[in-house]
Amino acid sequence: MNFRNKYILGVTLALSVFAIFACSTETEVEVIKEVEVIKEVMVDAPSTLATVLERDLLKCGVNDNLTGFGVVNSDGEFAGFDIDFCKAVAAAILGDSSKVEYVPLTASARFEALAAEEIDLLIRNTTWTSSRDRDLGNDFTVTTFYDGQGIMVKASSGYDSVESMTGATVCVLQGTTTELNLDDRFTGAGIPYTPLTFETNDPLQAAYEEGRCDGWTTDKSGLASKRAGFENPDDHVVLAETLSKEPLGPLTRDNDSEFYDVVQWVVFGMMQAEESGISSTNVADMAASPADPGMARLLGVGFDGGEPSDFSFGIPVDFMQKVISQVGNYGEVYDKHLTPLGLTRDGSLNALWTEGGLIYSPPFR
Repeated sequence: MNFRNKYILGVTLALSVFAIFACSTETEVEVIKEVEVIKEVMVDAPSTLATVLERDLLKCGVNDNLTGFGVVNSDGEFAGFDIDFCKAVAAAILGDSSKVEYVPLTASARFEALAAEEIDLLIRNTTWTSSRDRDLGNDFTVTTFYDGQGIMVKASSGYDSVESMTGATVCVLQGTTTELNLDDRFTGAGIPYTPLTFETNDPLQAAYEEGRCDGWTTDKSGLASKRAGFENPDDHVVLAETLSKEPLGPLTRDNDSEFYDVVQWVVFGMMQAEESGISSTNVADMAASPADPGMARLLGVGFDGGEPSDFSFGIPVDFMQKVISQVGNYGEVYDKHLTPLGLTRDGSLNALWTEGGLIYSPPFR
């Protein structure tokens, strides 16, 4: 039972007892004592941060079949943009980016796995929406990648827009916002189509390659990833239209503020490190001689003889040094995994705010 359920159950029981025995002063005293005990249990309930520290291992829900974001490479190791953010959180909390257990999850199983506490954190190309934020008992942290949904077709198909795809069959993952957006776009425009749904990418890709569907829709980053893996990438075209806004980022469970704060500020720290010119190659030098108080606060060191700032995250004050030295700043992670797919940052929302994008960190103060 998670923290939120314990809270609701505890308060409900306490109020029920109070309603039944409110006429008795002696019983009122007992009820007050019960409420105090419930509050004490609530306060003492372990957070995910405490669990990870005690376990000495972070359980991260990921994709294992999306090149660039999350995939098992030829060495049998997980690699990708999302994978590196799992590593960054482990480095911040445990001091070692390798202390991660990666849990591959399908799109339809990911939220249940997080709610059931089978994982500590979900970083699996997941779109932030109002209904997911409200209904699923999860909290989205800062967006790590601003994406948009597209449709890929064979270059020989003759399709050059959504309007030209009348009567087409489109492959799509079930249980995703992608499936909903697809229907919104086609049905809203009165364009007849047939959705062909799959739970995982492998059979979906096979159906597309075999010609069982005329188009494949998912986030444009995912399409770029899959297109790059084809023997002849030029035989496939991603249509120009963007069907939706798809802000992707990590999720934690609701009412788990200690852990949420750590995840959130690790990501912010990687963004700020890039903006400040701090990378995996120079972080040690920057920490030894920070250029300004802001850099000192980010790296958890004193400035001009002062004491290091402690933001009370429950982890060492120099956690960002470990993150940057072991994983890199935001730009390093992006360039390593996404730039090779053709997902360049120039002119995109994923550029730093100083370069016209949306990648921006609040102050470390």
